Amino acid sequence: MAAVIHLEAIQKIYRTGGGLDVHAVRGVSAEVQAGEFVAIMGSSGSGKSTLMNIVGCLDRASGGRYLLDGLDVSGLNRDQLADIRNEKIGFIFQGFNLLSRTSALENVELPMLYLHRSLSHHEQRERAMGALATVNLAERAHHHPNQLSGGQQQRVAIARALVNRPALLLADEPTGNLDSQTSIEIMGVFQKLNDQGITIVMVTHELDIARFTKRNLIMRDGLIVSDVAVAERLNAETELRRLRDAHQAVQLS
Repeated sequence: MAAVIHLEAIQKIYRTGGGLDVHAVRGVSAEVQAGEFVAIMGSSGSGKSTLMNIVGCLDRASGGRYLLDGLDVSGLNRDQLADIRNEKIGFIFQGFNLLSRTSALENVELPMLYLHRSLSHHEQRERAMGALATVNLAERAHHHPNQLSGGQQQRVAIARALVNRPALLLADEPTGNLDSQTSIEIMGVFQKLNDQGITIVMVTHELDIARFTKRNLIMRDGLIVSDVAVAERLNAETELRRLRDAHQAVQLS
């Protein structure tokens, strides 16, 4: 079975106005297999965001080869890349990126409008409700984003990413705008999705959040300098219980 992500000597070079070349990614080779949950980490300027953009088909590599779910996307044009993004990748962002004047259900339905295979209104509604149910938010389907908490908005964003049944979920700092408890709850959603076999790659700068994943790729100066399995992986349900017990102890004191 082909890897979901297969990178061969990927490079990204930005040419500045002064004629200088900036090497953002310097020959990265890596694979992510189906069912993995991987965190990409690194300081600002390490190349992690550039690599994430290439993996998400939002940007082109300057050199190397990239296979997404067995398909070589290195030479695809802009329209072909847009089709690949919509059909094979689900995106989750730090800022949620929900449409404010539409309901949670309508936000989740949106990616299906761009599928090559047209779905009936009933199919779209059924899929969207199913995705919201997956993140335990079906009862909020007709609420607008301003009627939802930050954690609930991120759950809607996850449901939207799931609705086209992609090969890969890409999450860019998905807990960056959330408090500690809500962050753990969102990581719990990701862990449950991963337990169902969904492949997830997440960019984060938070060490504690990375411990909820199964594997950590650390980048520095455009290179992967460490690729390790998470030795003492955190379980979201256990961490939530600990946090609630700690809050209760403080209130009792």
